[in-house]
Amino acid sequence: MHSDSVRAIVTGGVSGLGLAVAQRVVADGGRVALFDVNDDKGAAAVAALGEANARYFHTDVTSEDGVAANVTAAEEFLGGLNVAVNCAGILGAGRVLGREAPMPLANFSTTVLVNLVGSFNLAKAAAARMQHNAPGDDGERGVIVNTASVAAYEGQIGQAAYSASKGGVVGMTLPMARELARFGIRVNTIAPGIFWTPMVDGMPDEVQASLSASIPFPSRLGRPEEFADLVAYIVGHRYLNGETIRLDGAVRLAPK
Repeated sequence: MHSDSVRAIVTGGVSGLGLAVAQRVVADGGRVALFDVNDDKGAAAVAALGEANARYFHTDVTSEDGVAANVTAAEEFLGGLNVAVNCAGILGAGRVLGREAPMPLANFSTTVLVNLVGSFNLAKAAAARMQHNAPGDDGERGVIVNTASVAAYEGQIGQAAYSASKGGVVGMTLPMARELARFGIRVNTIAPGIFWTPMVDGMPDEVQASLSASIPFPSRLGRPEEFADLVAYIVGHRYLNGETIRLDGAVRLAPK
């Protein structure tokens, strides 16, 4: 798919990794719909990206009807839909056996609902539209890119809910790619390591320094634009399908 023909929906698109992806799409000549829940950041992102290139849609990724309606509206604004990128996510940190009491089930459920169910919800709503696209080279009609985490593989203490949610994203990648193959829709996932995002930005300096030191090479946090580079590469490379790619500087998370 040529970068200037990209018509993309990006969830979590108003900050962090999602905003970096949106910036890359627009820089390459494409158009983007930002699905998120922060209206102020949404307005700021659209102002920065340009109203001709981007539009914000207040979207709860866990709402089936809400996502379906916004996908339809986004496709209309974009003049088509051929890329969907899932970047919406929450940390949901907490120990199974906390100091006061075991983890409330709602904490676990909410994390899985946003990170896993939300990713599936957007992917299937986007695929339902993409299946009707005119086929391009190799019969391609669309690309879905999910965001997992290296925590899907070596989750740390306190990450049971987060790791389970991201492990689910990894697990659904191949079966979805296999099923959507007949429509020419590819499905891939990126499992980022430790990136400079609002989640990390709020951490104390010494924590950020120790995080950086734990990464073999380059010994620094990932830059959101590096994540966006990989999304762009996946979108452009038609033979890349059904895969989860770690993007992490060779980090392997320690137990804590």
